[in-house]
Amino acid sequence: MIDLNDAHAIAHGSHSNPFAVLGQHEVAGKQVIRVFAPGVDAVEVLDAKTGKTLCPLDRVEAAPDLFAAPVPRRKAPFAYRLRYTKDSDVWEAEDPYRFGPVLGELDEHLIAEGAHLNLWEVLGAHVMSHEGVDGTHFAVWAPNARRVSVVGDFNGWDGRRNIMRQRGSTGVWEIFLPGIGEGEAYKYELQDQHGTLLPQKADPFGFGAEHPPKTASVVRDLRGYKWGDKGWMSKREAAQRIDQPISVYEVHLGSWRRVPDDGDRPLSYLELASELVTYAKDMGFTHIELMPISEFPFDGSWGYQPVGLYAPTIRHGTPAEFRAFVEACHKSDIGLILDWVPGHFPEDAHGLGQFDGTPLYEHADRREGFHPDWNTLVYNYGRAEVSNYLVANAIYWLKEHHIDGLRVDAVASMLYRDYSRKDGEWIPNQYGGRENLEAIAFMQRTNTVAYGEVPGIMTVAEESTAFPGVSGPADTGGLGFGYKWNMGWMNDTLSYMAEDPINRKYHHHKMTFGLHYAFSENFILPISHDEVVHGKGSMIDKMPGEGADKFANLRAYYGFMWGHPGKKLLFMGCEFAQGMEWNHNASLDWHLLGNDLHAGMQTLLRDLNALYTSTPALHELDCKAEGFEWVEGGATEESLFAWIRHGAKGSAPVLVVCNMTPVERSARRIGVPAPGHWVEKLNTDAKAYGGMDRGNMGGADSEQVAASGREHSVSLTLPPLSTLFFELQQDG
Repeated sequence: MIDLNDAHAIAHGSHSNPFAVLGQHEVAGKQVIRVFAPGVDAVEVLDAKTGKTLCPLDRVEAAPDLFAAPVPRRKAPFAYRLRYTKDSDVWEAEDPYRFGPVLGELDEHLIAEGAHLNLWEVLGAHVMSHEGVDGTHFAVWAPNARRVSVVGDFNGWDGRRNIMRQRGSTGVWEIFLPGIGEGEAYKYELQDQHGTLLPQKADPFGFGAEHPPKTASVVRDLRGYKWGDKGWMSKREAAQRIDQPISVYEVHLGSWRRVPDDGDRPLSYLELASELVTYAKDMGFTHIELMPISEFPFDGSWGYQPVGLYAPTIRHGTPAEFRAFVEACHKSDIGLILDWVPGHFPEDAHGLGQFDGTPLYEHADRREGFHPDWNTLVYNYGRAEVSNYLVANAIYWLKEHHIDGLRVDAVASMLYRDYSRKDGEWIPNQYGGRENLEAIAFMQRTNTVAYGEVPGIMTVAEESTAFPGVSGPADTGGLGFGYKWNMGWMNDTLSYMAEDPINRKYHHHKMTFGLHYAFSENFILPISHDEVVHGKGSMIDKMPGEGADKFANLRAYYGFMWGHPGKKLLFMGCEFAQGMEWNHNASLDWHLLGNDLHAGMQTLLRDLNALYTSTPALHELDCKAEGFEWVEGGATEESLFAWIRHGAKGSAPVLVVCNMTPVERSARRIGVPAPGHWVEKLNTDAKAYGGMDRGNMGGADSEQVAASGREHSVSLTLPPLSTLFFELQQDG
């Protein structure tokens, strides 16, 4: 009934092709059924259609956990079930080894080429009906494994029971397990080329995961979600163009707000769908950006060391509940951006490292495959299957979860082979240079595919070097991102603001230098989480002076930022001048809003967003040089800055004036590009914001008095440490 070598290999879990042995096979004109069933007393074969018992299976003497027998009067393959007996327990089940493959030839071809854009639809765990039976199909890429099994509670985590079928030269293993469905925890158990058992692995394509510190994947059925965001999806392409207002609220879901009377837990996706979305809408942000929510094992990594790239973290709920959060954003006309981490991954035993006993996803040489900054592994972008895994992941979030944009983390670390490495610790590219050509090609492909496959989305690069064309078209040598974080602007301006105002005149250039390159990319001005951690202090801490002066400085800075060319991004808590440095384990200090200065800061940010989104000149030409005109860029001794923002034809120009000293400038003449009445639209010294209401409440009429190199000017009162916005009043 069975070859002894096969029997021993099956019993010891070392058989690489159990489908050739187990299940139903024709032997000498008879239909023989073989079953591996450790620990049971008896196995019987039933007719799947009638339920009739056809025959018992005999225990194989050489391998007592194996049962086999020919089925009487059956000469052709047929559908059957199995009945098991152990002591007094009797139960029926399907035999996984009676089912044929699920993957088709086209899938195999695309997988082998690294060109399967919807790769998550064929790899991973998929609830389905196969050959008329409900269950879950599992498929995983592990080309160098001797054998791969699915393990879980359903088989006692015994890797001998459900060894998978290898699919030719693709390196993919698959199996359909009948009766397995939503919520089942599982892992893959692999033997390497030498037969050594490896640590059990989570599914690289798992859509769900157990609550940390547990590390198994969880079967999640992504089918059937009834989306109700058609209105947003139909208009987001227009809302995310470079001529539109984009103001992003960056959030760490675990610490935005917690529930102290319920174990100090973070909010769920459903609670966030109500509370966070309502708050962001009230504050006037156009987008929410989430720090990484792909499943990760260690809270202290903030999600930047992901293990489950395809799983929204279970910390806040299920994938369906995450989708409800996305939908809530869209119903409030708020776009959702995910922080995406394709640059590196941790070495946790259940993750991608040495997945099949070889450096499969990472480089073999640690000079290419290890990140010294984060003690993580680097993806081998030059391997087609690895690049495909990551490109498909980007498309997965955009398609399956209706995400509106991806902010790509640590792009600089991907661009350069010598990033944070000393001489001798890195390998040059094929031309002897430091650029990572494979990573560059990967990013170009990701952006090209994302924009081509999912209309209306946006991609954003966190990139801190002078690499050219980050937001330039990929077909002309650029990386193809929609936007780039302006890290240089952020570093320069925060350095300036940290100076005592008496010294700012010596650092004037730090506020003006960004305009030399402001239109070389499509920039976002970022005040992110990175600026309020690791001893850097909160935003209010960075400001010089004491008490009210600190708040005046920060209000003036936010005014400078919202008046400056570029889209905006602000980390949670910065909008109300969070006092303490950000702590990922604790809620923001919402109680501070009981203080007038903190509440005033929040009101200012709300009004800045309202002004920015409602004033065309402040956003229409954010990324074009013709949208900006210096008026006073060299008033060094006064630490004063003034510029004009222009919109598209017909939009009223806006004059922005910043006084970065604690000295009031009375009757200060500022040149204007056109005569007329200039309405004061916002003054960061307003009493509502915590200031003293010094300014130009009625606005200012221009006079034909030359100033700032212009024929016409306005005479203004510039409060200490303030930013003011004036819009030219137009007829009608």
